[in-house]
Amino acid sequence: MNSAIDLGRPVAGDVIDLILDDHRLFERLLAQLRDTTQDRDAVRVAFADVLIAHGEAEEELVYPALRRASGQVDKEDVEHGHEEHAEGNQALLALLELKGTKTQAFDDAVEKLSNLIAHHIAEEELTILSPAREEVNERLRRELGAKWAARRNELIDRGCGAITNVRRIVAQAEREGVLSDA
Repeated sequence: MNSAIDLGRPVAGDVIDLILDDHRLFERLLAQLRDTTQDRDAVRVAFADVLIAHGEAEEELVYPALRRASGQVDKEDVEHGHEEHAEGNQALLALLELKGTKTQAFDDAVEKLSNLIAHHIAEEELTILSPAREEVNERLRRELGAKWAARRNELIDRGCGAITNVRRIVAQAEREGVLSDA
């Protein structure tokens, strides 16, 4: 984990609020990746850790629980969220594999990643999180929040954004056919 950049360490709360907090963190970190006055390599490493931890914890714990508890969060929404996570992870891998941060290739990779993440955030907030806030009781959302936060923090502590792990995650998505046009 990159300790120079604060990724937050939530421990409790409504899972929807915690996920939304991470979405805002993604937006701030992506803005820093576009800013040539920042330590873009440090930001890239921090972004990789939080993006992978967030998505993995969401898919393991949150999506299945929200699908069971909400009549409005359906299988297709969850599968689409999984596909968008895989696409974001693939774009993240392309960014991590670049050698420098002061190249047009880096800027292009940041742009692609930013666009994918912005699209996913908007869609997830509209089709999964908003319905879940209405359909899923607060007690369950708080229980999920504690579990999700613990798993997210554990994954960050393990350095889940390391390039070898991101490669493994992307390769698994390819094997599962989630990245069919990869």
